[in-house]
Amino acid sequence: MHPYVHDPDHIKGVRTVATVEFIKGVVVVLAGLGLFSMRNRDIWGIAESFLEFFHVNPYHHYVGVFIDLVYRISDVRLWKIATVAGVYTTLRFVEAYGLWYALPWAEWLAFASGTIYIPFEAADLIHRPTWFRLLVLVVNLVIVLYMLYLRLNALEKRRAAARARQSAETG
Repeated sequence: MHPYVHDPDHIKGVRTVATVEFIKGVVVVLAGLGLFSMRNRDIWGIAESFLEFFHVNPYHHYVGVFIDLVYRISDVRLWKIATVAGVYTTLRFVEAYGLWYALPWAEWLAFASGTIYIPFEAADLIHRPTWFRLLVLVVNLVIVLYMLYLRLNALEKRRAAARARQSAETG
């Protein structure tokens, strides 16, 4: 049990969110390493081998978008992407660490960072609705609302403890 939090449900909830944040960081690291490994290579040859290995239709829209994206990446753009991915994963891993130990700053960080994405996810869902985009938005909303609930609940508990201390001192 965490030394500052004595509620097993709280620990279970924030550790679940910590796991989600950690997985998001790992996915970005793996995607970044995969993208970085493709620089200075024959992109078309790699893409062709990849598509053949997984028996993917090369005429599928998303496959074409992926190939076009990889083809247009220059070394400068690749470094910019790597920098953004590095900052993102650092944030995810720091957040996951703090949440795993139920630290209040991590709960605020999870609330703030999750809130930033909601308008973008909602706009993306409106423009290109899919079940996956809906799931991403719903999961993010649940996490944001849960973190807000935890922080407001902790604030109320502190206020109640202060009132109890004050009444004990005067009473």
